[in-house]
Amino acid sequence: MRSRIAAVLCLLSVSLVALAAPKKDDFKPAQSIPELRQQIEKILKDTHTPAVSVAIVHKDGPEWVDAIGTADVSANRPAAPDTLFRIGSTSKAFASLSILKLADEGKLSLDDPVHKLVPDVEFQNRWESTDPVRVVNLLEHTTGWDDMHLREYAKDANGMDLRTALAYGKASRVSRWRPGTRMAYCNTGPAVAAYIVEKITGQRFEDYVQQNFFTPICMKTATYFLPTANAVTLYHGDGKTPYSYWHIMYRPAGSINASARDMAAYVQFYLNRGQVSGVQVIPAADVDRMESPVSTWAAKDGLKAGYGLSNYWNFQDGFIYHGHNGGVEGGLTEMGYMPDYGVGYFYSINTGNGDAFGKISKAMRGYITRNLQKPAVPPAAPLPQMAASYAGWYLPDSPRVEMTHFIERLAGLSRVSFADGKMHLAAIGGSSNFAAMGGRFFRYLPDAQGSPEPAASAALLTPNEEGTFLYAGGTLKRIPTWIALGRITLTAFVVLAIVSVPLYAIFWIIGGFIPRRRRPAERAMRLYPLLAVASLASFVATFILSSSDAIERLGNLTGWSMGLFLCTLLFAVASLLSIWAVIAAHGEGIRRWVRWYSGIISIALLIALVYLAWWGIIGLRTWA
Repeated sequence: MRSRIAAVLCLLSVSLVALAAPKKDDFKPAQSIPELRQQIEKILKDTHTPAVSVAIVHKDGPEWVDAIGTADVSANRPAAPDTLFRIGSTSKAFASLSILKLADEGKLSLDDPVHKLVPDVEFQNRWESTDPVRVVNLLEHTTGWDDMHLREYAKDANGMDLRTALAYGKASRVSRWRPGTRMAYCNTGPAVAAYIVEKITGQRFEDYVQQNFFTPICMKTATYFLPTANAVTLYHGDGKTPYSYWHIMYRPAGSINASARDMAAYVQFYLNRGQVSGVQVIPAADVDRMESPVSTWAAKDGLKAGYGLSNYWNFQDGFIYHGHNGGVEGGLTEMGYMPDYGVGYFYSINTGNGDAFGKISKAMRGYITRNLQKPAVPPAAPLPQMAASYAGWYLPDSPRVEMTHFIERLAGLSRVSFADGKMHLAAIGGSSNFAAMGGRFFRYLPDAQGSPEPAASAALLTPNEEGTFLYAGGTLKRIPTWIALGRITLTAFVVLAIVSVPLYAIFWIIGGFIPRRRRPAERAMRLYPLLAVASLASFVATFILSSSDAIERLGNLTGWSMGLFLCTLLFAVASLLSIWAVIAAHGEGIRRWVRWYSGIISIALLIALVYLAWWGIIGLRTWA
């Protein structure tokens, strides 16, 4: 269950286009396990990451199973191949495996409506009569539900059963679009699927998984619960300050503790298409189904890449990987494999250090692909005839976190154009190019240093009654040009106005120390906008400063979460008072240009206020 708060915080910052030319990548893949170990040891040292658990696996068995570094810094306990690490969302696949097993036994179908199987689980779907939430939607993240709310993340669920957890978090389960159309990652779906397993089998989900998967796969020490011994300690970014054990409310979504030996067996299970030591634990067809998205518009149009049943496609350096990553506070995991080459890998670190995570991934993948021939890149194809009709402006239309949707709609606005056999997407955060592959499909074109992707990852979706859409890492919806330009103009106007307020304040505050420059009649018109901007800046600063312990600080009623709440209310009050101050200003001592400037600023603040109120940011209670 990756540390999802990091994603929320990232959305609060607008990406900037890099000004410097990219540096040459001089990375050289390790040619032996000792050399790979040295690379990883250096990464751990440079990034202050205490430990990593690793496995490199082939169809016929493991090549390397190990752990490097320190499992517990204060006790100076070294990590070992049997040390249990938190694997986060990599846990989700066992919900899919369990559902597939029950489907094979004829006890349910992936197309069964969820309400039919577990009518006691509450959720809202205004399209339920025509487009019900189905089991497949829970596992392919196509329910349309918001991801877990902060209060769900923060709940200490030690000893809580799954039914109680689902009742606690029912407010987040609201379909925002027709189920089975768009993919938006949601931790709750696999938990509801796990509850379906409990209802059908009469067993606790964790016991069912232990009996039907952990034991047959030879994951001898894996557990959903706090280990009694041999567990790694998770740390903040400094590699020294520990986190307390996180009793995740939805255990099926991200709670497993597993060792390198456990995960080596797990990766081999996929490479052998569900077979372990000659015994078919699940049919090979089930593994194929896990790797194949089906329920989205893009999948129905024929796009093979995407998120299947707790298993997704990933392109890296010209190769295609299947698998899943995951994270909890203080821990990150990646599990990937290439069935066509019969090789896979796993690693898990005991901090949330993204730099270390990415560098280890590059080192591991570089080693396992060092002698492999990359898949052939499909030849260039002409643009589809209908491409011109898809040109225009697009907005992200499948937000994962509703709380930050208001940022996505501003930062994610993209201009799509077609030329020379390519689709070009230009947005605030940069641009992307995709080469036509025939039909509606496109493959991503990396920069000069990257390797071309060997399969399609973008598509022009078949138009429907909801509008025109395309898929490129997410679902984008076309909007009229006048709306896009109006949005850009209003955003630029509001941003420039807000930035000007503290700059202007420098001059009038300094002028206030000079008696002849004091203008009491203008004071309210100056003060209220500054107070509004200060409250907005305080809101952003509080979010950023709380990020190291965001779940605890914002998911509960604390000084941090209350601070956010009060900042939004203060912004609303100060913005309204700014308007009142301009309207009420009269008499001598008020310069015309000051009145005009204050009026313009008040209009900008009112626009911001209406926008934030519409998206539920004014009066935001992250703990509720």
